[in-house]
Amino acid sequence: MATAWAMCSVALVSAAQLGMRWGMSRLPSPELWLDPAVPVQIALGAVLVIAAAIIAYGLSMLAWLLALRDLPLSRAYSLLSVSYGLVYALAAALPFFHETFTVSKTLGVILIVMGVLTINLRRISSTPSQGFPQ
Repeated sequence: MATAWAMCSVALVSAAQLGMRWGMSRLPSPELWLDPAVPVQIALGAVLVIAAAIIAYGLSMLAWLLALRDLPLSRAYSLLSVSYGLVYALAAALPFFHETFTVSKTLGVILIVMGVLTINLRRISSTPSQGFPQ
């Protein structure tokens, strides 16, 4: 169950990152927000997506805390790096982010995923006992 909480955290934080990027790209530059000489129109949809992304970050942290309760840190933190690959793939695949797949970025993500698999696919019984009471 701890791995499921970790992956839930990864999904939520990835969605939050994409939501923040989408919302902020639709708002005027922050230095214009407080400039009274420049009329600024704030897109309500963008603000709502950013608010939802902040909530997703909070829920991600809750899921992360639940994962850390039972997962060894070496496994937990390697799973967290899956969000890098997920955000890259989604940002490049979804047209409204205007990101592109490149060989170097894709190779980097493949290396990250290979590292996560290397750490997490070993047999659980080979993981040394932490010595902590259940």
